[in-house]
Amino acid sequence: MQSVWESKGRKKIHTRKIEVSTYEYDEQRIIVEGILKDDRYQDTHAVTGETFPRGVIHHMGIRLLINCSSLLIEDIDVDLIAVPREACRETIACLAPIKGLTISRGFTAKVKKLAGGSKGCTHLLELLQAMAPAAVQGYAAHQSQKPPDSHSDHAKFIMKYLINTCHAWREDGPYVKMYNKMIKMK
Repeated sequence: MQSVWESKGRKKIHTRKIEVSTYEYDEQRIIVEGILKDDRYQDTHAVTGETFPRGVIHHMGIRLLINCSSLLIEDIDVDLIAVPREACRETIACLAPIKGLTISRGFTAKVKKLAGGSKGCTHLLELLQAMAPAAVQGYAAHQSQKPPDSHSDHAKFIMKYLINTCHAWREDGPYVKMYNKMIKMK
């Protein structure tokens, strides 16, 4: 019996790809780059009566310059490579108000308040929201190129982000206990 979720042999109609990459900038900062791309595999008809041909409907990028001492967004650059309407280009500066924010708990709510709804672009907002946790991963990868010192500011900073973010890093879980044991030993 074929599973209801089997996609083999079915006609693909849409693909959304989000890719986030982190690059070294200097000793204290990283660049986090996000790309969102929507592809449609057939002509589509909008509620406005417009017809859009198959192909790329959204293709946009965001680059963030992140200070590793605090995960502060020092600078932002937005690129609208392909959008369905010219009016969409009016949103290119909608994320400018996030410059100066720190990626921390509550970041998504702050971003939605500053750039959500009619103030911005839902696709840029979605991409930025995907980039925030990836920025933390990129920061960790950048800082973890050398063996960790459990007492370092970096280790404490990472633990602040990890605790209670998932089952594996729950406060009473084995990895938090392992970290706390390591601190007591030093």
